[in-house]
Amino acid sequence: MFERISYVGEQDATIELKKDQLLTEDIMSMPLVLEDSDKSILAEVKSIHEGQASVKLLGEITDGKFVSGVLRKPSLASRIRTLSLEELYLIVGENKYGYLHMGVSPFYNNTNVYAPMNQLFSNHLAIFGNSGGGKSCGVSRFLQNVFQTPNFIPYKSNILIFDASGEYYTAFSNLNTINPNYHYRFITTSSLDRPNSEKLSLPIWLLDAYDLSLLLDVHTHTAISILEKTLKLARIFALDDAAGTGYKNHLIASAIMNILYTNQPSASKRDEIFSILNTCRTDEFSRETEIKGVGYTRKLQDCFLIDSNGQFAERVLLTEYIANFIDTKYESKEADDIHFYTLEDLEKALNFALISEGWLRNENVYADSITLKVKLHELVIGETSKFFNADSFVTKDQFLSSLVVSNNQKYQIINFDLEDIDDRLASAIVKIISKMVFEFSKKLERGSFPFNLFIEEAHRYVKKDNDEELLGYNIFDRIAKEGRKFGVILSLISQRPVDISETVISQCSNFIIFKMSHPRDIEYITKMIPNITEDIIEKQKGLQVGTCLAFGSAFKVPLIIRVSLPDPLPLSGNTDVVSKWTK
Repeated sequence: MFERISYVGEQDATIELKKDQLLTEDIMSMPLVLEDSDKSILAEVKSIHEGQASVKLLGEITDGKFVSGVLRKPSLASRIRTLSLEELYLIVGENKYGYLHMGVSPFYNNTNVYAPMNQLFSNHLAIFGNSGGGKSCGVSRFLQNVFQTPNFIPYKSNILIFDASGEYYTAFSNLNTINPNYHYRFITTSSLDRPNSEKLSLPIWLLDAYDLSLLLDVHTHTAISILEKTLKLARIFALDDAAGTGYKNHLIASAIMNILYTNQPSASKRDEIFSILNTCRTDEFSRETEIKGVGYTRKLQDCFLIDSNGQFAERVLLTEYIANFIDTKYESKEADDIHFYTLEDLEKALNFALISEGWLRNENVYADSITLKVKLHELVIGETSKFFNADSFVTKDQFLSSLVVSNNQKYQIINFDLEDIDDRLASAIVKIISKMVFEFSKKLERGSFPFNLFIEEAHRYVKKDNDEELLGYNIFDRIAKEGRKFGVILSLISQRPVDISETVISQCSNFIIFKMSHPRDIEYITKMIPNITEDIIEKQKGLQVGTCLAFGSAFKVPLIIRVSLPDPLPLSGNTDVVSKWTK
């Protein structure tokens, strides 16, 4: 069939076909071995034209192992033979411990394809494709295969799936039928009740200023500064011991004293001070607190009666009383740890901060102050407030630990279903939880407790936004660059890679691409994916539904893989219009 090599280039070669010989088999994509006495080069047939086969040089076979890339080229005298069935493992991988069954290769006699899990799941992964091309089914099948692999028990896996529409519930809800030690957790924002589902509860006290800026969708550095002050106050006000009371009295007294010495009319001062007393009060500072003078007492609110000169009638008694609670030892003191508080407590702390710091009187920050006040109040009174409440106090470490181990059950897959909330809130939740996971993992021995974050509809969350400019970093950019060494691995699932952060895509080591047709997406991944070739781009254009092109560090060569349907299926199929219309 093959006569001789007539041309050798940098990455390709031309082979003369035997004349007058009828081709009885399809040789397109056929793997060939070009052998010399000192080397064996693996090649693949790319095209046939006028008695010649153009082949791509894939790599070198050395000591029974395949090494991608060609440094030494075949000679024109190389012997040409087809790759034997026994040697196909060099391309499609081996069925051995630590390898995952991915599907079959239609180009290699439907031979099973295996990928090393260490390469596939310890590096960032991108799964792209058109809607309906098989992404969700592919992800479901791959993860089902992880737990169905014989003699492999991933009991300590921590797979977090962020799912925009709850479609993975049916694929994994029966996980423990594979092994009673496997458990699947479904945490949802949806109003629908599914068996064994839980409502999302993300305690508000676990969120720092950057988290709150995402949650409240702020856009200025001034707003972040206000949030930082608010959090400090919320933590102080949450203290319930004697030291905490002294701290609170100091803050209230200092705020009142500052207002007393402003240039505002007395009536305006009184209104601001009463707002503070209504927002944050103690036994020593409430409107009903009694203050002892010489031979008489006054309620604190009565000390603010205005005389005929426009002054507070009891200003001397008032200032002496307030001064007793100002203690400079509290000036540099911080609340040492986070404490339990509610959204309502946070709102009170914000209102106190806005008044005590005079931000509502400062025209430069007034707009940011009012915007924050309105947005936080909308969150407090809105339906989504229930997602940020909790019954008992937990630290961040306890919260994350309880996600993966609860009620003496180790959960291997934790599925966050973000239905019934808008994209902005969903994006904030995904970023906040991912940030918690990353910070938690950084405190552990490197890579000792890996997390795999599967982000469905990644273009909604892993975007090119202004986080870096506003917050100093984008959490997904940081995970993409640093997460691998700490065991935090991203798997991005998207139909619109053009909307995903360039930094994140550039750090992905493996790609599984189902059919894509949008020119902008194809152009984008061509520019962003390292080592992608025109040959790979052309291959993906001809993919059928349920087949994918897989390449990267987990694959010896780019492979077309037909993926089996998952069992059970995810809820990702099209609506049966005929049935629904005629039922």
